[in-house]
Amino acid sequence: MSRTYKATGINLKSIPLGESDRIVTILTPEYGLVRAVAPGSRKQKSQLRGRIEPFVTNELLISKGRSLDRILQAETLASYPSLSKDLGKLSTSQYWAEIVLALALSDRTQEDIYLLLTEHLQRLNNLTLSGDRDISATSILSHLAHGIFHLLTIGGLSPQIQHCCLTGEAIAPVFDNPQWIVGMSFDAGGLLRLPLELERSPNPSTSITVHTRLNALEIFLLQTLTAPELTHFGEIEAKLPLLHSSTSLKMGWLGVEKVLRNYTQYHLSKSIRSAALLDTLFTDYG
Repeated sequence: MSRTYKATGINLKSIPLGESDRIVTILTPEYGLVRAVAPGSRKQKSQLRGRIEPFVTNELLISKGRSLDRILQAETLASYPSLSKDLGKLSTSQYWAEIVLALALSDRTQEDIYLLLTEHLQRLNNLTLSGDRDISATSILSHLAHGIFHLLTIGGLSPQIQHCCLTGEAIAPVFDNPQWIVGMSFDAGGLLRLPLELERSPNPSTSITVHTRLNALEIFLLQTLTAPELTHFGEIEAKLPLLHSSTSLKMGWLGVEKVLRNYTQYHLSKSIRSAALLDTLFTDYG
């Protein structure tokens, strides 16, 4: 006889099964990732139909199966309705979901990552977008980058962004030198001061790859991501006297997202499919 158990979970992914079912991947704080069949959920009148939509949180009664569990009941506790109303918000939430699916484990407690994801989804859901497309893109991109960095941190993969990985020296952006850049090595796990620190490597025979380079604005924005909450844009602009337009800030966040994306894909050994939309969406957002 199949065992049943209760769990609270947020839907991250679903795929069709047969003519009327779906297999849903759910993040639960109690049991980590759970894959379960939602029987009949593709039927128009199914009670499960709306409850297995992405990013809906349910109180679940699940039957334990040999290969796949089975959802018996689902009572919705929370949802994030504004995510599906904006393509930028939707792609951001899907981006986070892909990272969570790669980081979270099954059959063990995953409360920390569950709480972190739901916190960032709530912030994104509550985000009011401006009529200015550059400002809207900046808002979305900054929230996206903040969520990525926090997910990497909780997964033990976040890059070192305050100090040089080789020398331990603090790195602070230099805005009065347009040629100032810092390297990022995915192998070394973070930032590298260029070019002297590569020459001072304690083991010259060890090759360190500089995968990308960041300018002062990108370093400044990247370093704001360690805070529990995003710095208000007005405060950022006040600290950046050389910043003359919202377009410059948007381009800075685009650079930060691209660095975090490549770093994440490198360490997870998988591509983030949802990120492909960003390459076109945020270059002409709105």
